[in-house]
Amino acid sequence: MGTLVVAAAPIGNFADATLRLKAAITNSTFVAAEDSRKFARLCSDLGIESKAKVISFFEGNERERLLELERALNEHDQVLLITDSGMPGVSDPGYRAISMALEKSFPIQVLPGASAVTTALVLSGLPSDRFAFEGFPPRTDLTRERFFEDLAQEERTLIFFEAPHRIDSFLDSATKVFGADRRAAICREMTKTYEEVVRGSLSELLQWSRSKEMLGEFTIVIAGFNPREVVHSETEIAELVKRYESAGISRKEAIATVAKELAIPKRTVFDIMVTHK
Repeated sequence: MGTLVVAAAPIGNFADATLRLKAAITNSTFVAAEDSRKFARLCSDLGIESKAKVISFFEGNERERLLELERALNEHDQVLLITDSGMPGVSDPGYRAISMALEKSFPIQVLPGASAVTTALVLSGLPSDRFAFEGFPPRTDLTRERFFEDLAQEERTLIFFEAPHRIDSFLDSATKVFGADRRAAICREMTKTYEEVVRGSLSELLQWSRSKEMLGEFTIVIAGFNPREVVHSETEIAELVKRYESAGISRKEAIATVAKELAIPKRTVFDIMVTHK
């Protein structure tokens, strides 16, 4: 029974390859690679000769390849699963292979390494203690905007992937939904020769995207929603307290609930209710 080795590949600079990845490439006799040509290029860049049987394993054929992958795990001591860049299964093929291996009781080993998600998060300068990775958003404007609307009050930092020809549309939708002043960063060609990081408000980034041709691989990081930055009128606050009261909650509890929900002091809500009898 062979081990499925899930390996993170460099996201741009081949020198980021770990010693464990190099050893896995050398020792594996069967490789499932997202693109066999790019895997061969990686081996060449690293000065490694791979004598393994290599099959392509990408989104379009992932389901059909599972049986062949299972046979390989029964016939080989070690099967390497690798994508073009980053960690398999993270907006890349790999999830189904890992699920199959677990279901069939094959051991799994993960080789950590470069990640576009965490690299962009750190480069952005935005809060990194809590974040949510959302992958590629929907392609059409209306569907994308609805997708963003579900995330409009997400307080964690948000991370997305996007194709270069959709950057302008992405930023236009994001500006409409999240607001022109929401802080964000665009990370392009990370770890490569022409790496570029642009930070600013969404409106500033939208203007930047319209000033030049978008080329390369993009990761976009957007600051989370901050309820403390939302200004509510006294009338809105009073109406919210009264709504909770009408639902059977005491005024004291309603004031505490509203204060917590809007992230404002309870005393402020209490004083508002005194003037809105």
